[in-house]
Amino acid sequence: MEYDVKNMAFADAGKLRIEWAKMNMPVLGLIAARFAKEKPLKGLTLGACLHVTTETAALMQTLKSGGAQIYLCASNPLSTQDDVAASLVKHDEIPVFAIKGEDHDTYYAHLRCVLDAKPQVTMDDGADLVSVLHTERKDLLPCVIGGTEETTTGVIRLRAMAQSGILSYPIVAVNDANTKHMFDNRYGTGQSTIDGILRATNRLLAGSVFVVAGYGWCGKGVAMRARGMGARVLITEIDSLKALEAVMDGFEVVTMSKAAQIGDFFCTVTGDVNVVRHEHFIAMKDGAIVANSGHFNVELSLDSLSKIAISRRQIRNFVEEFVLPNQHRIYVLGEGRLVNLAAAEGHPSSVMDMSFANQALCAEYIRKNSATLKKDVYSVPGEIDREIARLKLESMGIEIDILTDEQEKYLHSWEMGT
Repeated sequence: MEYDVKNMAFADAGKLRIEWAKMNMPVLGLIAARFAKEKPLKGLTLGACLHVTTETAALMQTLKSGGAQIYLCASNPLSTQDDVAASLVKHDEIPVFAIKGEDHDTYYAHLRCVLDAKPQVTMDDGADLVSVLHTERKDLLPCVIGGTEETTTGVIRLRAMAQSGILSYPIVAVNDANTKHMFDNRYGTGQSTIDGILRATNRLLAGSVFVVAGYGWCGKGVAMRARGMGARVLITEIDSLKALEAVMDGFEVVTMSKAAQIGDFFCTVTGDVNVVRHEHFIAMKDGAIVANSGHFNVELSLDSLSKIAISRRQIRNFVEEFVLPNQHRIYVLGEGRLVNLAAAEGHPSSVMDMSFANQALCAEYIRKNSATLKKDVYSVPGEIDREIARLKLESMGIEIDILTDEQEKYLHSWEMGT
């Protein structure tokens, strides 16, 4: 079995951490038990490009229990947990190609290793695997029956491909599921982003000015947690509805130009490019801390920062100092990559339980329905979304009401009025 991980000696420690994560992933556990009996993915080769974390390991084990042959690489050079990668190779016999801190060339070499396995289903987080497949390995496209996509950035890329007529097979946008984005993006990103910033800096948030760029589900989560720790939170937005929502939620909405002058912490979660750029960096206070929790580091214009800096150095793990001509120091966390995975461990397992339950069930859905699906991006079927929510509530010991016959009839009638 081919693989490329940092150190196989880490495997046993990784196995223990995977066990710890799975304790809070009951929904995925129930799916794994069913998969082990029914083998709905038997004979399927699945290529996955995901953050190699303990929670991802639980998903890989679930897919393998369903009969799939799994090949896994990282979806970000800094997000891999090396002990987890080693454990999947040693204890689960899953080929993994991922090393924390791998350079650009190694990252893409690992993507190609997964594609060399000729996957029939792709499972992506950011659409890099799909992109390389459609540009470098078009010869493999006839073998692919479908795929899934985990995150907002990837869905944006895939929808652009579909609109251009380039997308060559159906993909289910797992990120669109309510049981994914309403919880993973908001509560998972919110907590893990703050965790990453604090682990990297050990700075106090209380009393600081914390700037959140983007008020989507991820931005809402980060803003909520920063405010909960006592920060004065400013929101920057380009969408008038989201900006209005932020105002109604009690946040101050300003332009990035204004925020740059007063912010102590900056965190981008927009999915767009150059959100914090040259004119913002030169306006920042001495000691400003800049992070990104969007999928790609392009949200921060790091090239422009490098050009105007008169010196730079690594001052702490995951903290790089840039000194500007005015002697102001700007600190960039985790090379501008996802700070929650670069400097911390990513989302808590209890919220990833729902996200990866969606991934597992959507892989099964693709297997069953690929022949009738068009070359497009699909939302997660409502029945899958509702079933995951039901299982999650059940695992938490929470009961909800059900409609009476009278209520059911009323909701499907029109005769009864005032």
